[in-house]
Amino acid sequence: MRGKSILAALCVALSPAMASAQAAGDLTVAFGAEGTVLDPTKYSAGVDHYFIGQMFEQLVRYDPDQKQVNWLAESWELQQQEGKPVIDVKLRPGVKFHNGDPLTSADFEFCFERLRDPKVSRWSHLQANVEKFEIVDDLHFKIHFKSPDGDYIAGALQLWALPKKYFEKVGEDGFARSPVGTGPWKFVSRSVKEELKLEAFDDYWNKDARPTVKNLTIKIIPEDLTRVAAFKSGAVDWIDNVPPSMVAEFKKMPGVKTFTAISGNNLYIDFPSYNPASPFSKLKVRQAAAQAIDMDAIIKSVLFGQGERYAEVGKGSAGYDPELKPYAYNPKQAKQLLAEAGYPTGFDTPCYNLTTPREPNIKEMGEAVFAYLGQVGIRCRVQGLEYGAWINLGRRGRNGPPEMDGVLSWMWSQGLPGDPATPWGGHLHSFVAGKGWGSYSYTDDKQADAMIEQLKGTMEQPKRIELIHQIAKYKHDNVLGGISTYRPVITLAWRDKVDFRPWPFPGAWREFQEIGLKK
Repeated sequence: MRGKSILAALCVALSPAMASAQAAGDLTVAFGAEGTVLDPTKYSAGVDHYFIGQMFEQLVRYDPDQKQVNWLAESWELQQQEGKPVIDVKLRPGVKFHNGDPLTSADFEFCFERLRDPKVSRWSHLQANVEKFEIVDDLHFKIHFKSPDGDYIAGALQLWALPKKYFEKVGEDGFARSPVGTGPWKFVSRSVKEELKLEAFDDYWNKDARPTVKNLTIKIIPEDLTRVAAFKSGAVDWIDNVPPSMVAEFKKMPGVKTFTAISGNNLYIDFPSYNPASPFSKLKVRQAAAQAIDMDAIIKSVLFGQGERYAEVGKGSAGYDPELKPYAYNPKQAKQLLAEAGYPTGFDTPCYNLTTPREPNIKEMGEAVFAYLGQVGIRCRVQGLEYGAWINLGRRGRNGPPEMDGVLSWMWSQGLPGDPATPWGGHLHSFVAGKGWGSYSYTDDKQADAMIEQLKGTMEQPKRIELIHQIAKYKHDNVLGGISTYRPVITLAWRDKVDFRPWPFPGAWREFQEIGLKK
């Protein structure tokens, strides 16, 4: 399996204006949510990629057509050595970091060492199958595996370009204050919860796909109406997460362009099925919850149609099965199942809701879900949580209480175009302390564990697809790892003076790989 044969050669068709223009001018944009860190080895969730992805790059990525292409890797190849898999990577020559240092194999080795350190990374388990990192020369390295690891390839080869010399010079705190990557944008300054200022990198390696505006300010404006007002007043020229109720208005707005697409995020409702004391440990209760929610009505009325239902795997993702359908809304059957499970009058439970606009109308969606549960007898005591508290509640293995003990409105991106293996390893596989399995899981099912571990050890794509189908059906039939709800449809908007081409990864279409001001 060769990188050049399975990854399309990058060929970006640019408008003449964007291809020829020099970086000049200023642009201000607005995001509805803010990341937690700017260090790619310390990220905690997908929203971090909105910011990290502007400054840092990986070996491969997805282009605007969602095709995987070689990026900082000029080529890569999957080999076998003494019966074990090896990924052989040759780096693109001439790539520089923002401080002028050349990109070398040692920088990826340094990133690998940080990513596998559980004191640094929340995702150290993703490097657990790597036996050693071998530097051949400055532009050539090999990743040796103890055993096959299909998730490594599905996850864009995992590693980020991290400047070893600069990091060791300024230290962890210095890097956090002034991060340096190879991406199209250089860090200038950051005011937490307010804005991030960036500057186009003049020595950026990709001369065909790069920004043509010089200065970029990313404002953080969580409140929908405030963000919209900033756009309408001209304070910002680009916004994400156009409120669903206003999408039609924006699409008709003179002098405004929009882009609408699946966000790549997979939302679901989870509960502690692993806990024998919880009602959700009973299959009939989980089935009742699945049939209690009229997700089609929520998408229509709460999300104004800006959502796509899915059953375990999203359309277009690896292993998508069109024959597997979401649970139908059936409140009568839900009440009957609760009675059969021993809860004829229902029960009370905490219900945790995300209030930060990580996705459009996420708070209102959660409230609607909890209301539907209440109508069949699963009575919610709703607790709203901002992003930091919410993600910490969902994470397993934390020091100290509380442990998530009720219904949780949750999400885990399967990516664009998508692969469910890593998310399932995190929220379907049972929690194993110190090993990374089940890092956000409230499920404990040995058969699911075995299938997920088999999937991780499978590198051949046809076999992976077959296993994904099997896991998805088992997960669906037993309502494990949560109830699949929907994939958000997001709309971005910008003034027609802005020349913008959306890239899907990283950052779920918020990547400013190609953006400028028309002349």
